[in-house]
Amino acid sequence: MSPGGRPFSVLAGFALLLVVVFGVAFAAGRAAGPVAPGLTPGSGGGGAPGMSGHDMGAGR
Repeated sequence: MSPGGRPFSVLAGFALLLVVVFGVAFAAGRAAGPVAPGLTPGSGGGGAPGMSGHDMGAGR
């Protein structure tokens, strides 16, 4: 193998590994199902828009 061809094969192997890991994680998430079935976007509590209310006491 030529020295110039090795970096490409290492990069391609790494990209393939990322795809496989993502696929396994995605399949595990689909099998586990939703974490909170009733939770929908926009169903949060009151407060200022864009603020979650979880500031942990910062700025007091």
